[in-house]
Amino acid sequence: MAREKLDGQAVAALLAGLENWALAADGRSIRRKFEFKNFSEAFAFMTRSALAAEKMDHHPDWSNVYKTVDVTLNTHDAGGLTALDFELAKKMDRFAGG
Repeated sequence: MAREKLDGQAVAALLAGLENWALAADGRSIRRKFEFKNFSEAFAFMTRSALAAEKMDHHPDWSNVYKTVDVTLNTHDAGGLTALDFELAKKMDRFAGG
């Protein structure tokens, strides 16, 4: 998948297809907070997401506190959002059951 930075129109169109993701104030990343029943479910989500990210060679910025996982996606080498970010967001939504 290409690592070409998307323009604002493309970002808006792709973001409209995602639920619960928000564009960061600077327009260079998308964010979502995932809430799970417990730490075990949060960790399982992170494990599935990490394996998918590794296969894509595209890794999230994230943190975990107990049952909450905060995720920020962007493509550092492109200086903003690319199709990779939206593809990983979709996979993470599926792993979270949504």
